[in-house]
Amino acid sequence: MEIIPAIDIMDGNCVRLSKGDYDEKKIYSANPLDIAKSFEAAGFKRLHLVDLDGAKAGTVINWEVLEQITKNTNLLVDFSGGLSTTENVERCFASGAVYAGIGSIAVKNKNLLEHWLTYFGSEKFILGADVKNEKIAIKGWTEQTELDLFDFIESYIHAGIKQFICTDIDKDGLLQGPSVALYQKIIQNFPKIDLIASGGVSNVEDLKQLEKIGCFGAIVGKAIYENKILLNDLYETFQSN
Repeated sequence: MEIIPAIDIMDGNCVRLSKGDYDEKKIYSANPLDIAKSFEAAGFKRLHLVDLDGAKAGTVINWEVLEQITKNTNLLVDFSGGLSTTENVERCFASGAVYAGIGSIAVKNKNLLEHWLTYFGSEKFILGADVKNEKIAIKGWTEQTELDLFDFIESYIHAGIKQFICTDIDKDGLLQGPSVALYQKIIQNFPKIDLIASGGVSNVEDLKQLEKIGCFGAIVGKAIYENKILLNDLYETFQSN
């Protein structure tokens, strides 16, 4: 299983939220590039980078952070938050991102996303399935929909997407453990997808449990910043396998 450290950006700072609440943010660094370099130095190859301002605004805000990280590290960046136009997506890849993470547009404008999958290649996209009670939430989790998680995933498997990041909003940022039962249910229903778990990871044992049920990857954020998990422990336990 691949461990993917996360950087969430708000006002240019590296922050973490609790349960997606923008009013419950904690700033960990004013220099996201330094954080990214620390991940690279620890041996990690990939980075999950989220523009929280962009997710809320519906258009990317923090281009500069993406560009600084891709120019100054060799990390394979998956970037999300406000990718709402073809121009945004073009700039995302031109700025060095390897993957574009899509959430809101997948709900609001399926035809546009399907155009991107054809034009840019479906292998370059990750579907962000952010959920609350198995219903999809969008716009940086500020808008709840009635769209069923499993219907959502199924529709985009047929469109050619293979990687899915699923975040249980009620678990995110709380360090109380991931939604293992939910992820297990997804994997049982869709065994051929690459499922990346996100939210709630608090220790290495949580990650071992996610690996055991068959997750392709797991995103780790707050547990790193709060020193609940040491980077060296992560690398030695998983990346060296």
